[in-house]
Amino acid sequence: MPSAIDLTETSHLHFVTGTLAQHAVREVVAALAVRHAFEYSIGVMPITVAALMTPKWIARKLDLPAQATHLIVPGFCEVGIETLRSQVNATVVVGPNDCREMAELFGEKRPEIDLSAYDIEILAEINHAPRLARDEFIATALKLVDDGADRIDVGCDPAARFESIADYVDALVSRGIQVSIDTFDPWEAEAACRAGASLVLSVNSHNREHAPRWGAEVVVIPDSPTDLASLDETVAYLKQRNVPMRLDPILEPIGSGLAASIVRYSTVRKRYPQLPVMMGIGNVTELTDADSAGINTVLLGLCQELGIQSVLTTQVINWARSSVRECDHARRLVHAAVKHGIPPKNLSDQLVLLRDRKLSAFAEETLEGLSGAIKDNNYRLFAQDEVIHLVSRQLHLSDEDPFRLFERLLQAPISDNVDRGHAFYLGYEMAKASVALTLGKQYEQDRALNWGFLTRREDLHRIARTNRHGKPS
Repeated sequence: MPSAIDLTETSHLHFVTGTLAQHAVREVVAALAVRHAFEYSIGVMPITVAALMTPKWIARKLDLPAQATHLIVPGFCEVGIETLRSQVNATVVVGPNDCREMAELFGEKRPEIDLSAYDIEILAEINHAPRLARDEFIATALKLVDDGADRIDVGCDPAARFESIADYVDALVSRGIQVSIDTFDPWEAEAACRAGASLVLSVNSHNREHAPRWGAEVVVIPDSPTDLASLDETVAYLKQRNVPMRLDPILEPIGSGLAASIVRYSTVRKRYPQLPVMMGIGNVTELTDADSAGINTVLLGLCQELGIQSVLTTQVINWARSSVRECDHARRLVHAAVKHGIPPKNLSDQLVLLRDRKLSAFAEETLEGLSGAIKDNNYRLFAQDEVIHLVSRQLHLSDEDPFRLFERLLQAPISDNVDRGHAFYLGYEMAKASVALTLGKQYEQDRALNWGFLTRREDLHRIARTNRHGKPS
């Protein structure tokens, strides 16, 4: 990771923080200054918690040393930072929210690896496409493409012929979208291919005689999952007729032969090194009572190592509702891992959805001393050591149950500060803190929990509310 700060022999870095974190900041910065050879100063602002500072407020209170070449402010100041940059004669750098991560500003992190490259194609199936209205079908397809799908697989209904299949396929092809057709009905396959579909799923001994007239690539499967001899026969049949193909030995669910099917993929890959191979991963993600992100990542890793160039996925079951996006992130991650010969670790947080990569906790003595240092009645929340801590002026309460914690707050001497707005705010934040404790996630007050690529940004509600009470703005 390149340094976010360009250091020279005359660099003098001025770090601003609140009274609560000043000792931690001094310790971290002193060590960094030795390792990176820079001069520095620490500006302790007249506020307890650095998260309450805003750029506009810092500009009013700042006492910047004349020799300072850089001003380092906490990460919470990213909103409105241009206000500060226009008023100080130094390079303003937004640091991390947590001073313990300050080393990242100086490049002290595993070198970043390019995750833009990949070589696995994602086919996203729209199941039971004939049951969707045309506009709904098109909207679904466009969303899947936006999520990362390279090709839309039109899933037909075995119970009834898809009479308007050509119209549906043309609607996507005319928009520049690659289309495959998922059917064993030769009529549906031929109609779709005439409309522009370029891949047919699937072909075996029962329908292979129709494939030469479709003018499209086909996916070859065995007559039954364990019958590789039938796959060999269909491959030979299609080769003689110059039909382009990719092979799918069929991935079976856990409990029905998953391990054996993975061995078959390896066998087919070695047997036909010149032919592309596809894996239908939905048989595992859709049929396993587990969130799909980790499963997709492992399966894409197997594909990358085995040279399987395409995967077919679907998003029917709710726990797999973001499978296409998961596969898009996973294919980049595993491509980098295999290319560089490293585990796919510390490369991206996008698929670390349920828990967080690491947790940072405050020392117990810091929380104990915080209530004595705070000069206002605003509430600070911390979630660590299996409990939620609520701290304010001369008040430190903690409990694993947010309801009991709130009841204790109402009985505290400063309970008259808890109006409806406080109550709603504290309830919302303590619910987030409780979720963080349950799942092992980092909780930071007024910040969204990190759900990888599923994270929804939150506004700084605490700062906004503090502004209305005449505090920093």
